[in-house]
Amino acid sequence: MKRILFVIIFSGLMTSFFILHHNVQAEDAVKRNMTIIFTHDLHDNYYPFSVLRDGEFEKVGGFARIAEIIREEKEKNPDALVVDAGDYSMGTLFQTIYATESPSLRLFGQMDYDVVTFGNHEFDFRALGLAHSLEAAIASGDDLPPIVASNIIYPTDDDGVVRADLAPLQEAMDAYGVMEYKVIEKNGVKMGIIGLLGEGAAGDAPMSGVSFDDIVSSSKKVVEILQEKENVDMIVAVSHSGTNENPSNSEDGLLAKEVPEIDLIISGHSHTLHEEAVMVGDTIIGSSGAYGQYVGVMDVEQTGDGPWQLKRYETIRVTEDVPEDPEMVSKIDMFKGLVQSEYLDLFDLEFDEVITHTPFDFTEFNGMSTYHAETTIGNLIGDAFIHTVKESEGDDYVDIAAAIVPVGNVRSSFYTGDLTVSDVFNVISLGVGADELSGYPLVSAYLTGKELKTVAEVDASVTPIFSDVQLYISGLSYTFNPNRMIFNKVTDVKRMDMDGTKEELVDDQLYRIVVGLYSAQMLPLVTDLSYGLLKIEPKTADGVPIEDFEKEIIHLQDGSNREIKEWYALANYVASFSEENGVSVIPNYYADTHGRKMSRQAGMLLNY
Repeated sequence: MKRILFVIIFSGLMTSFFILHHNVQAEDAVKRNMTIIFTHDLHDNYYPFSVLRDGEFEKVGGFARIAEIIREEKEKNPDALVVDAGDYSMGTLFQTIYATESPSLRLFGQMDYDVVTFGNHEFDFRALGLAHSLEAAIASGDDLPPIVASNIIYPTDDDGVVRADLAPLQEAMDAYGVMEYKVIEKNGVKMGIIGLLGEGAAGDAPMSGVSFDDIVSSSKKVVEILQEKENVDMIVAVSHSGTNENPSNSEDGLLAKEVPEIDLIISGHSHTLHEEAVMVGDTIIGSSGAYGQYVGVMDVEQTGDGPWQLKRYETIRVTEDVPEDPEMVSKIDMFKGLVQSEYLDLFDLEFDEVITHTPFDFTEFNGMSTYHAETTIGNLIGDAFIHTVKESEGDDYVDIAAAIVPVGNVRSSFYTGDLTVSDVFNVISLGVGADELSGYPLVSAYLTGKELKTVAEVDASVTPIFSDVQLYISGLSYTFNPNRMIFNKVTDVKRMDMDGTKEELVDDQLYRIVVGLYSAQMLPLVTDLSYGLLKIEPKTADGVPIEDFEKEIIHLQDGSNREIKEWYALANYVASFSEENGVSVIPNYYADTHGRKMSRQAGMLLNY
């Protein structure tokens, strides 16, 4: 009996010891925690800007306030990791000094970013433009952020040597120190950071000259190195690939599923605001919207060798309640002066110069690519293209039948009040011309009447699949039935003047169109994308297919011979309206739509 009692007592003591020992071990194992501060898709929005929210105008964003949020977060967590997931450039007048001054990288350095990666828009000025930007950053002598680019590929010639046109970019990348991955240790946590650019983003950079490996296969290769060679505790993907509500279209969601070894993904490109983190298995995905309206912050914790657990996830809205960092304000103002001297002086315009007033709001930009319809801002831009070319050519003007504006090129809109040169530029700011100056130039081309009808069909059929393909077309009026078969949705197309006068198109007649350089280069791709069912072949006035669209760029006939930039055409047009109190006022014609694009559903004609 005593022996049994001894065994029971001993067993109980040992059980208590093991339980206590296990609990102590568990408590000791909670060793690692980390804070990650993240941004993406900032698009050169250094200054705060107005947005319409709940019927009220609100000033949001701005690097000086983002800098203050980062400072405040790092006061709480000095070892916080700060990253950006690409598209830091292109979208405001500051892009005009991208190649000469590299302002965003220098501002990132001032804000102590630990890692940034490239988005598709960093290639907007082509490979040479990015090379010059990296060289300018180095030459500045400023502190600069590390850059990771894990899946970039340089095409080679037949001898296996990087193509001559890409050699300057490769040399600049090497000089800057762009890495395949970076290992950073903070707060006792050894982190491996990879930088990715996804398939969709690569498709939005057709003039980059480089190519990009599949993000899953390239990630698996780098992850293996990080785990086996670098022995990291955490793997972070700073990915310009994006998420989507449809899992099959969510590149970063698929990345998390296929490469579960990645602990965190900071997801850019899709401009998505995830107010709560997305979990795919144990992988945490965060996105903080676009243009710097929000800064993302997450706190994570790891117990032993277990998965990293999310303890806090927040998207901090960058409002006027956030104070501005004075050093950042000073640096931004310095760059503003360079924009004026290096770019705007060429156009005899000033950054904050008021050039027009709108007594009404235009189509809300945030909804423009989410519904398929005519918009007031699209009408204004297309009409501006035609007006400015007509004004410039004078007696030599050749009638323009249509101006084509893709929604993807429209980056902002107009709200009630005075509009400055900066406001106008922001609406249609992208690209670069043959003159290597910022802004896509306008191109003149000719299409047959049948091809103009095809342009309308492209809008009607492809937009529901790829919303960024939606077109706004000045000079045409067309009706489509979204319920009909693809590539057969348009039921009626006519030429239409601004006064509403309509005219039948003649299938084999050539009609002049005006379109931005990028859009012109994309038009011939319609044939391939539709598997030959649709055909658009831009031509010269003589009917010869265009091989080099840069030869068709339209120049001002005022003695300057400057390219007519898309943004300049818009600025010129809005400044031409009748004045009140010395300022041009946009007429009420643009307060509404005019039947340029109409959807017919269930026997009802819908003009949005």
